[in-house]
Amino acid sequence: MTTAQDRGPVFDGVKIGRPATGALVDAGYRSIADLPERLDDLLALHGVGPRAVRLLAAARLGGPG
Repeated sequence: MTTAQDRGPVFDGVKIGRPATGALVDAGYRSIADLPERLDDLLALHGVGPRAVRLLAAARLGGPG
């Protein structure tokens, strides 16, 4: 039996929460640079909400969440 790896609440240095981190990793994203240009497209992933998208957008621009 295989257990799911706990990927923690941080994605590429941005604290977005475990569900969002897991959803991004499961979708094949490994860093902020890998994310689509339109971050709102990530809202379709179960576990990624508006707060996570807002924090990722701020990190992409180099600012605080």
